[in-house]
Amino acid sequence: MATTALMNTYGERSVTLVRGEGAWLWDNSGKKYLDALSGIAVCGLGHSHPAVTDAIRQQAGQLTHCSNFFAIPHQEQLAQKLCDISGMTNVFFGNSGAEANEAAIKMARLYGHKKGIKLPTVLVMDNAFHGRTLATLTASGSRRVQAGFEPLVRGFARGPFNHIEALKVIAENNPNICAILVEPVQGEGGVQIADPQYLKQLRALCDEQGWLLMLDEVQTSNGRTGKYFYYQHSGIQPDVVTTAKGLGNGVPIGACLAYGDAAKLMQPGNHGSTFGGNPLACSAALSVLETLEKDSLYQRATAIGDIIMQGLASELEGATHVKEIRGRGCMIGIELTKPCKSLYAKALEQGLIINVTADSVVRLLPPLIMSDDEAKQVVTILAPLIKDFQ
Repeated sequence: MATTALMNTYGERSVTLVRGEGAWLWDNSGKKYLDALSGIAVCGLGHSHPAVTDAIRQQAGQLTHCSNFFAIPHQEQLAQKLCDISGMTNVFFGNSGAEANEAAIKMARLYGHKKGIKLPTVLVMDNAFHGRTLATLTASGSRRVQAGFEPLVRGFARGPFNHIEALKVIAENNPNICAILVEPVQGEGGVQIADPQYLKQLRALCDEQGWLLMLDEVQTSNGRTGKYFYYQHSGIQPDVVTTAKGLGNGVPIGACLAYGDAAKLMQPGNHGSTFGGNPLACSAALSVLETLEKDSLYQRATAIGDIIMQGLASELEGATHVKEIRGRGCMIGIELTKPCKSLYAKALEQGLIINVTADSVVRLLPPLIMSDDEAKQVVTILAPLIKDFQ
């Protein structure tokens, strides 16, 4: 039911979803949709996953919320489990990716001031997306996101993504830089994937300069690319890493993890969150981590991605308007030579949920529980739409 009581931040929405199960969603007319977007990388375990549902139901009957003035067992368990998986030292919990990135930016400011830098500066990348708070939209590399919200926040410098030599030049000319904030794969930027050595080069540059290496893994974590965190493909250890989206499989939760000296920065009074790390969200997240490990879904993400990318490559061979098909695990981009926003609506008509980012990139973020047949069905529906797009 349409209403004017909502702020018009999302534009017209023509479909009303009312139910989900696994990789499928149903609207209020009973039409069925194959979800190849997972709520933009949120529902990695699909919809209404029984383990998450049971965890939420059980915890809601015991304790939904208490303030962080008190110890919360599930929060402590989740923090320890995340540290065990990641090799990080400690965790701060918020409610979203933007909040996790805000915490990271505040940590960089603390770090810079401790080094005697009057204007601590975070080096961020062109075409990045880190959120919609004032600091995170400043850190983002999209004028479309920033327009109308000036003045933006001071303390950011910008360089080209996946270009280590350019960052070295910036380092020589800006003594205020104290940290780098980067997405290993730029999701909103068009599923742009860094070279295999890029994260190792960033780690070396940060070590050389005495900077924090801060990775925004809000979209790439929680098993989506075949490891829990994307940086684990490179064998490096960041100083700070953020996650959210798939961590709660739909229950809002974000986390900022720190390592080594960075883990000592935040002290009582430096930061906080009313709802961050509440018993309900942490219970849901614990069930997500347990399911990812128990069902070997890291490997499953790789298998699903291979089926979809290989299938699309075969079906779209010779299509001159397809510039590139790229991805890692269940994070896939099909770049066309021209804007293709209309493909979202065309796919929706055919019962497939996708989206288009960076104007000309079809983005797929399928759930990690998708079956082989469902992955092939994504190809069956999507390939003709792209092939016929003119």
